Amino acid sequence: MNPFDILKNADAIQQQFKQLQEGLSEVSVTGSSGGNLVNVTINGRMEVTAVRLDPIAVDPRDIQMLQDLIVAAHHDAITKLQEEVKERYGSLLGAVPGAGL
Repeated sequence: MNPFDILKNADAIQQQFKQLQEGLSEVSVTGSSGGNLVNVTINGRMEVTAVRLDPIAVDPRDIQMLQDLIVAAHHDAITKLQEEVKERYGSLLGAVPGAGL
């Protein structure tokens, strides 16, 4: 892509980026692990907004397992978020250089 074309379209790209940012604030996904023993919800800015633990997952004798389940649920949520963003905003992301997920 010609750098001068980017400059010519800077306003359009800036507007598209603003739309993307506003849209991401509305996205929320939940990842899970351990057969839904642990659920982690994140927003479009990749901020954790909720963690739900099934009481069965909370065993004081096996903290490492709970930690692993939380990490796995968070990874699942990130993957779901990436898929959701690509589905909703894939065409918009294609127009913004360097915005690929």
